[in-house]
Amino acid sequence: MSQAPFETLWVYLAETPLFWLTATLIAWLGALRLHRRAGSLALLNPVVMTIGLLIGLLLLTGTPYAIYFDGAQFIHFLLGPATVALAIPLYRLRADLQALAIPILAALLVGALVAAISAVGLAAALGADRTILLSLAPKSVTTPVAMGISEQLGGIPALTAALVVLTGLVGALFGVGLLRRLGIRDPAVTGIALGTAAHGIGTARAFQLGNREGAMSGLAMALSAIVSALLLPPLMRWLGLLDG
Repeated sequence: MSQAPFETLWVYLAETPLFWLTATLIAWLGALRLHRRAGSLALLNPVVMTIGLLIGLLLLTGTPYAIYFDGAQFIHFLLGPATVALAIPLYRLRADLQALAIPILAALLVGALVAAISAVGLAAALGADRTILLSLAPKSVTTPVAMGISEQLGGIPALTAALVVLTGLVGALFGVGLLRRLGIRDPAVTGIALGTAAHGIGTARAFQLGNREGAMSGLAMALSAIVSALLLPPLMRWLGLLDG
């Protein structure tokens, strides 16, 4: 018995790389339009909605992630040029960066330490084992660096990647609102906080607020990754989670 016409069409489309690229773009554009129509409501963050829509589509159709990535990998490739492009707003703010160099470095140092210690401490109090704790430590670092740190520490890089995405989503959804409730409205402080705590997804949210916030967030994201890569191994050793 032959397949129904719709099932035949779906099998063809699902195996076509261009389909998943198109689906990703449509989901993003739809989420972005809804976000703007809702007055840029934080809970309707377009990144979060796009991820949710795509996960739902993959689950509904039973499509493995590997097949999806074959089609959407061009967007993944663009992450590199997009990251390099962050240098443009940073260059325009170079005078401000020089004036704020010491406060920025101090904030990054404290932010990286607090992010790791608070996460590991809470997880340890809840009974998480050593491997989970080491996987959780770099959760506020951008994904490629976080996975490298996790592997070096003895954690699970795949778990770390999932925790990084979750951290970014939470930061993008609630970070700005929390900062406003604390009376923090300075663009530089807002950007640095989002970039340090919520890496790339937080930086995307920062750019929605303005170029100054976005530039500061991009700088914080990059420098936080460097600081974390240097500090987390000795910190985990000091906490007794690493030998030697």
